Amino acid sequence: MRLSGKTLLVCGASSGIGREVALQGAGRAAVVIVLGRRAALLDELAEEIAVRGSRCVPIAVDVSDTDAARLAVDRAVETAGRIDIALLNVGAGPSFNLAKGSVADILGTMDANYKVTVNMLVPLIAAMKRERSGLIVHTNSLAGINGTPMQGPYSAAKGACRLLIDTARIELRPYNVRLMSVYPGFVATERVSDDGLPAPFEISAADAAARIVVAMQGRRHDVLFPAPTAALVRVLRMLPKSVSGRIMSRFTPPDY
Repeated sequence: MRLSGKTLLVCGASSGIGREVALQGAGRAAVVIVLGRRAALLDELAEEIAVRGSRCVPIAVDVSDTDAARLAVDRAVETAGRIDIALLNVGAGPSFNLAKGSVADILGTMDANYKVTVNMLVPLIAAMKRERSGLIVHTNSLAGINGTPMQGPYSAAKGACRLLIDTARIELRPYNVRLMSVYPGFVATERVSDDGLPAPFEISAADAAARIVVAMQGRRHDVLFPAPTAALVRVLRMLPKSVSGRIMSRFTPPDY
């Protein structure tokens, strides 16, 4: 699906990867709808997008609220007429060791990733089913493929999202609604800027966004990047857990 002349919705556009995807989609997509919690940042982004040649609709919303997420999608459809491509760049992954984590910590991470994805996914599916066309792209993580030290609850939540999207892809095929998962490795964003964890092969948010924009216009179901980190993840999945566990334990800082 080409971006030219399409309506692109980006959820989580206030900063990071989402913001960069919105900017890189500007000038290609006819309309860019940007969702996020920080209204001032969305307004600034909307001005930049307009300068680049696309109409922009900023919608300030907290998608952890199920009703608010649904209403935001409804407003987007009412404003633009339809949603052709949607990027669900939502979630958060506070770093902590399960030996010290609480029930609230773990379930909070699940809500911050899985629940917000579902809150956006369901109304988007409904909107695209009516048009019998559309593409939903979910920003997952390479941590959602293998359990990652200091990211256990985040890995679990992203793993749940992975299985949900994989199933939805099959079930929505009769409606011509496609789903894609993108799996970045370490990306330099505000969320991880001071977590103190090692980040081998880290890439910039702009680089990650460029890869996502290219992927949107292709036909792949899953896109893993960057190549070195993706290759490591694939190798770890093939190894016995006794071996992969020893390798992964090297990524746990000793002071945690």
